[in-house]
Amino acid sequence: MKKTITLIGLLMILAFGLTLLSGCAEKKAVVKDEAVQEQRVGASDTATVTDDEAARKAKEQADREAALKAQAAREAWAKKNAAALNALNIQNIYFDFDRSNVRADAREILKANAEIFKANANAKIIVEGHCDERGTAEYNMALGERRAQEAKQYLVNLGIDSSRLVTISYGEERPADAQSTEEAWAQNRRAQFVLE
Repeated sequence: MKKTITLIGLLMILAFGLTLLSGCAEKKAVVKDEAVQEQRVGASDTATVTDDEAARKAKEQADREAALKAQAAREAWAKKNAAALNALNIQNIYFDFDRSNVRADAREILKANAEIFKANANAKIIVEGHCDERGTAEYNMALGERRAQEAKQYLVNLGIDSSRLVTISYGEERPADAQSTEEAWAQNRRAQFVLE
């Protein structure tokens, strides 16, 4: 009987040991499978992040290149336009000291400019009013605006559509001649025309 009990005890220990070993083996396999799955998921996440980052960088590079091309095109157009406008021979008109009325000599210039503006019917015209340095900054800004408005009104009377004309005053801020002489001041009291 001792042998039977010993044999039964051994069988139970063996069965229990096999159960433990088989249970541990399954857990290890599951742990390995989970680790492999985590590695796969981690790798695919990394691949996705890497792909997203690469796509983002490629898009940023393409956007930079497109912006540079657009800037180059704008600069080329501006150069071409500036050269064409210089060839048009648009002239400034000049004003007497502290006056905004269009002088007789300026009327002939405005008539010639109006013909150029009519020939370039799609262009927008900016009429800039300028003053010499004498007077306060506020007064000169107002005087420059009156000069620009007078030149604009004269052009409208010559048949230029007012919707094409925009006025701006620079007052004394942009002198044609920075000297403080009567000749320089006479050059600074002007209305200047820019086509866009």
